[in-house]
Amino acid sequence: MSNRFQPKFNIKKGDSVVVIAGDDKDVKKPRTVLAVYPDKAKVLVEGVNIQTKHTKPTAQNTQGGIVKNEAPIAISNVQLWDAKAGAAVRVKRSRDNGKLARISKKSGEEIK
Repeated sequence: MSNRFQPKFNIKKGDSVVVIAGDDKDVKKPRTVLAVYPDKAKVLVEGVNIQTKHTKPTAQNTQGGIVKNEAPIAISNVQLWDAKAGAAVRVKRSRDNGKLARISKKSGEEIK
């Protein structure tokens, strides 16, 4: 994907988000973003979209067994969590001294 028209998202690694759609939907439980994939429009969220994989015993893993991993979900299925408002919020961007700041539309506070 070219950088010229790369999409911009308001969600970054380390943010607190809530899942607003899908099997793991929970609007009241904030979770942490582990990774963001902007070219695929997906995010990896802690404890969401758990997938199991059966592995055979190998030299490194002599036990084998079932491994559970998180898989990415669509970025449109998550929304930023504002701790001050205690709810999921929409975000607006404003330029402050040349730096972009994400501001919560509910509380008006900057999201760090």
